[in-house]
Amino acid sequence: MTSQPGPGIARSVPLATKADTPGNPAAAASGNSAADPTDFGGDAACSDHETTFAVGAVPRGAETIRVIVVAGIPFGVVVGVVSRLSMLLLRVTSPPRVIGMRSDDDFVIGRFTVSGTYNLLIIGAGVGMIGAGVYVLVASRLLGPAWFRHLTVGLASAAVVGSMLVHASGVDFTQLEPKWLAITLFVALPALFGTLIGPTVAAVQRPDSWTKRGRRQWVIPAIAILLVLPAILIVIVVGVVVTVLIAARTNPALRNVRSTWTFGVLIRVGWLTIAVAGLAALVTDIGQLT
Repeated sequence: MTSQPGPGIARSVPLATKADTPGNPAAAASGNSAADPTDFGGDAACSDHETTFAVGAVPRGAETIRVIVVAGIPFGVVVGVVSRLSMLLLRVTSPPRVIGMRSDDDFVIGRFTVSGTYNLLIIGAGVGMIGAGVYVLVASRLLGPAWFRHLTVGLASAAVVGSMLVHASGVDFTQLEPKWLAITLFVALPALFGTLIGPTVAAVQRPDSWTKRGRRQWVIPAIAILLVLPAILIVIVVGVVVTVLIAARTNPALRNVRSTWTFGVLIRVGWLTIAVAGLAALVTDIGQLT
């Protein structure tokens, strides 16, 4: 038996809604969203009760942050290691005069230090979290089967991030040789990251993922953050962004706008524009270098 609130007292938590009833088609339709951090607590998490945000969306936001941390940090660290090996390869293939020069990332070429390597891993972890966060943000708007979505994200990453890494000034692409190898490596790295971050996020977010069993669901992200503690600012920013997006997407008016066909087209056109602009900048930089 449930006691009823007195006059003038609002019930703080809805005990049940029609969508929560087992066997209800509405509940079945929203079931995937509950396990899907890419929804950011979207339509399926919303109801007419204001308290739904406090009760349902916050746990979903915590799960989103967990997925971004668990998928982004280790994967970013791996990318950091690969980038370190890429620089080592370029040092070997370049003339001896590059030894001792500072790279565009302010690392001394030819010098291996624990602190320098750790800093590179921190950068990789930060980039990994940003990349995982961006993927979670755009995943629901991607088109086609899984392999096509991962491929398009990889190509877009190669264009956008590659245009940021490859430039006609500095040391990395004017002193390191051969130029074609330097360009290939620094375009291939973001392409590889973009292609594989989707499957990594999907593996972490699966209901049966080993990262979600028992204490692991909070122990693993805690350890990951502690190992790259200097990147804590990025974790905080990710948390703030996820919270803001959840608040925005649980707003009924914004939810109605977000569900329109026009909104979906505008979002996809926006992302496509960014990718095309990145590709144009990358082609221009490569042309200047060659």
